[in-house]
Amino acid sequence: MTTVKLYDETDFERPAKKKDAQHKEWRTHIKRDYGRIIHSASFRRQQGKTQVFPGHESDFFRNRLTHSLEVAQIAEGIADRLNVIYRDELRGNEIDGRLCAVAGLVHDIGHPPFGHNGERALDEQMLEFGGFEGNAQTLRILSRLDKKVKYADDVDGDERAGLNLCYRTLASILKYDAVIPGKREVGAKVKKGYYGSEQTLVTDIKKQVLRGKTLPSGVEFKTIECQIMDIADDIAYSVYDLEDSLKAVFLTPASILASGDKLLDTVVEAVSEQLKQPVTRADILDAFFEVFADVTPADDAEKIEAVQYFMQATQASNAYCNDGYVRTEKSSELVHKFINGVEFKLDEENPALSKVWLKPDIRKTVEILKQYTFKAIIYSSRVKLGEYRGTELVTDIFKALNAEKGYLLMPDDVRERFLDAKDKGTKARTICDFVAGMTDRYAVEFWARLRSDGAESMFKSV
Repeated sequence: MTTVKLYDETDFERPAKKKDAQHKEWRTHIKRDYGRIIHSASFRRQQGKTQVFPGHESDFFRNRLTHSLEVAQIAEGIADRLNVIYRDELRGNEIDGRLCAVAGLVHDIGHPPFGHNGERALDEQMLEFGGFEGNAQTLRILSRLDKKVKYADDVDGDERAGLNLCYRTLASILKYDAVIPGKREVGAKVKKGYYGSEQTLVTDIKKQVLRGKTLPSGVEFKTIECQIMDIADDIAYSVYDLEDSLKAVFLTPASILASGDKLLDTVVEAVSEQLKQPVTRADILDAFFEVFADVTPADDAEKIEAVQYFMQATQASNAYCNDGYVRTEKSSELVHKFINGVEFKLDEENPALSKVWLKPDIRKTVEILKQYTFKAIIYSSRVKLGEYRGTELVTDIFKALNAEKGYLLMPDDVRERFLDAKDKGTKARTICDFVAGMTDRYAVEFWARLRSDGAESMFKSV
């Protein structure tokens, strides 16, 4: 039987051909990438970016950093399980669990302050210059913006090589194989993919990972590690965003099971779109009845008093908000169940593009939990107020920096790059990169210097 290799030496080459004195036999290329990411400024900044609830509200709630750590752990867990369950099909290969974890660590690194609201604000300001998209920004940060390595000779007019990660590592975060158009009409949604400024790099990534082969027509470029990271992200969203919502008492099992038709219909629409198949209100409620089966007393409702039934159900529902042991046990149970629902098939022609997916019934549950939590929370007036503030704040900062002589408000290194830029698009992207890299707190502080009566001290660096 022919041996199929999941990895090849070409996977571990780097865009900037630079001899690294730190390379040791005991330190693999992927472990080096892991170290570079852990020690990078952009990775640290995720601790100051909102996941669902603002970090200043409570130390309990997850932020982008803790969410990414959970995604990394789940991704590595998926790889570990597949290596055992599909040992025969893998034929002596093993999926690199550490590489899957690396993809998890950086999958959200491109998110701007205030999450999707900041993303929409920046995209609106960048309509004429390729827009703003979180996945594209992730690749840009790793391959350009993080300050680690420079090219010996400029590549596409830019000497920056970012963290200079392995091609296979960069491939692990390429979720969408499409270049984002340079311009689009007002109101048109941004296309998920990568910016034109990184198109040459993406071409090189494909060449290295596909080992010189041409991608077959109709085949999507999405590596096995990227697929695993994507599934891990969905699992983390579906379980831990729900857990945070229960802790915050934004949701309770009782309120979920008593959802109104309007909310259920929005979830039905979102889940149907993601699964590419129709679901019903009953499907949504059935999924939650299964998740919160312990809320409903085991006895038949007809055999006990209605008041007693109501009391037991209410107490069980409240336990999810008030008892950390109950929440943790449920979250662990769900993550374990979802990881066990991952399946695998080896691609003989292009091993790096081997397929990983969730069983249909498990994926349906994951999608329902994820979409319900998202839809239920975004319609909350308390969350909407925060959204509005974040959107306006990011927009205001960008406009101030993009105004005449706005460059005078920038840090020295950003100002220098802005002034060196040869065209409006590059100048706008420089501003966008700076604003996107801000944490929530830093963005508020920066805005306060521009607008607030109680501005920060001029002696504090920008």
